[in-house]
Amino acid sequence: MDARDVIISPRITEKAMANALGQQYTFVVHPAATKTQIRHAIEEIFSVNVLKINTVNVRGKARSSARKGVRSSGKASDFKKATVTLKPGQKIELGGVNYFEQ
Repeated sequence: MDARDVIISPRITEKAMANALGQQYTFVVHPAATKTQIRHAIEEIFSVNVLKINTVNVRGKARSSARKGVRSSGKASDFKKATVTLKPGQKIELGGVNYFEQ
Protein backbone atom coordinates (compact mmCIF):
# COMPACT_ATOMS: atom_id res chain seq x y z
CA MET A 1 0.00 0.00 0.00
CA ASP A 2 1.22 3.51 -0.84
CA ALA A 3 1.65 6.03 2.01
CA ARG A 4 -1.20 8.18 0.65
CA ASP A 5 -3.48 5.13 0.61
CA VAL A 6 -2.78 4.34 4.27
CA ILE A 7 -3.57 7.82 5.68
CA ILE A 8 -7.07 8.90 4.61
CA SER A 9 -7.54 12.15 6.53
CA PRO A 10 -6.79 13.92 9.81
CA ARG A 11 -9.47 13.90 12.54
CA ILE A 12 -10.14 17.56 13.31
CA THR A 13 -12.13 17.36 16.54
CA GLU A 14 -12.05 19.19 19.85
CA LYS A 15 -10.36 16.26 21.59
CA ALA A 16 -7.79 15.87 18.77
CA MET A 17 -6.90 19.57 19.05
CA ALA A 18 -6.34 19.23 22.81
CA ASN A 19 -4.14 16.15 22.32
CA ALA A 20 -2.07 17.93 19.67
CA LEU A 21 -0.56 20.09 22.41
CA GLY A 22 0.84 16.87 23.92
CA GLN A 23 2.42 15.71 20.63
CA GLN A 24 -0.51 13.38 19.73
CA TYR A 25 -2.23 13.61 16.35
CA THR A 26 -5.29 11.64 15.21
CA PHE A 27 -5.87 10.33 11.67
CA VAL A 28 -8.45 8.21 9.87
CA VAL A 29 -6.53 5.34 8.27
CA HIS A 30 -7.25 2.46 5.90
CA PRO A 31 -9.09 -0.34 7.76
CA ALA A 32 -6.49 -2.95 6.76
CA ALA A 33 -3.45 -0.82 7.66
CA THR A 34 -1.10 -2.10 10.34
CA LYS A 35 0.74 0.02 12.91
CA THR A 36 4.01 -0.46 11.01
CA GLN A 37 2.42 0.74 7.74
CA ILE A 38 0.90 3.74 9.53
CA ARG A 39 4.29 4.61 11.11
CA HIS A 40 6.09 4.50 7.75
CA ALA A 41 3.34 6.52 6.03
CA ILE A 42 3.37 9.29 8.68
CA GLU A 43 7.17 9.48 8.65
CA GLU A 44 7.25 9.61 4.83
CA ILE A 45 4.47 12.17 4.34
CA PHE A 46 5.21 14.59 7.20
CA SER A 47 8.98 13.99 7.77
CA VAL A 48 8.64 13.44 11.52
CA ASN A 49 9.71 10.70 13.94
CA VAL A 50 6.93 8.56 15.45
CA LEU A 51 7.28 7.25 19.02
CA LYS A 52 4.00 5.37 19.45
CA ILE A 53 0.79 4.50 17.59
CA ASN A 54 -2.57 3.53 19.08
CA THR A 55 -5.31 2.25 16.77
CA VAL A 56 -9.01 1.56 17.22
CA ASN A 57 -11.73 0.30 14.89
CA VAL A 58 -14.72 2.61 15.35
CA ARG A 59 -18.14 1.17 14.61
CA GLY A 60 -20.62 3.46 12.86
CA LYS A 61 -23.58 4.72 14.86
CA ALA A 62 -27.12 3.61 14.08
CA ARG A 63 -29.25 6.48 12.77
CA SER A 64 -33.01 6.71 12.47
CA SER A 65 -35.31 9.40 11.17
CA ALA A 66 -38.98 10.01 10.49
CA ARG A 67 -40.08 12.02 7.49
CA LYS A 68 -43.66 12.49 6.34
CA GLY A 69 -44.80 9.70 8.64
CA VAL A 70 -42.32 7.17 7.28
CA ARG A 71 -39.68 5.89 9.67
CA SER A 72 -36.33 4.85 8.20
CA SER A 73 -33.08 3.70 9.72
CA GLY A 74 -29.50 3.49 8.59
CA LYS A 75 -25.95 3.29 9.83
CA ALA A 76 -22.91 5.55 9.62
CA SER A 77 -19.76 4.09 8.08
CA ASP A 78 -17.22 2.16 10.15
CA PHE A 79 -13.65 3.51 10.16
CA LYS A 80 -10.24 2.94 11.71
CA LYS A 81 -8.64 5.69 13.79
CA ALA A 82 -4.94 6.02 14.64
CA THR A 83 -3.50 8.26 17.35
CA VAL A 84 0.16 9.00 16.61
CA THR A 85 2.61 10.26 19.26
CA LEU A 86 5.61 12.19 17.93
CA LYS A 87 9.02 12.85 19.46
CA PRO A 88 9.16 16.03 21.60
CA GLY A 89 9.67 19.24 19.65
CA GLN A 90 8.12 17.96 16.42
CA LYS A 91 4.75 18.90 14.95
CA ILE A 92 2.61 18.24 11.88
CA GLU A 93 1.35 20.99 9.59
CA LEU A 94 -1.20 20.29 6.86
CA GLY A 95 -0.96 22.44 3.72
CA GLY A 96 1.26 24.99 5.46
CA VAL A 97 -1.40 25.51 8.15
CA ASN A 98 -1.13 23.88 11.55
CA TYR A 99 -4.76 22.80 11.99
CA PHE A 100 -3.95 21.06 15.25
CA GLU A 101 -2.97 24.27 17.11
CA GLN A 102 -5.71 26.85 16.51
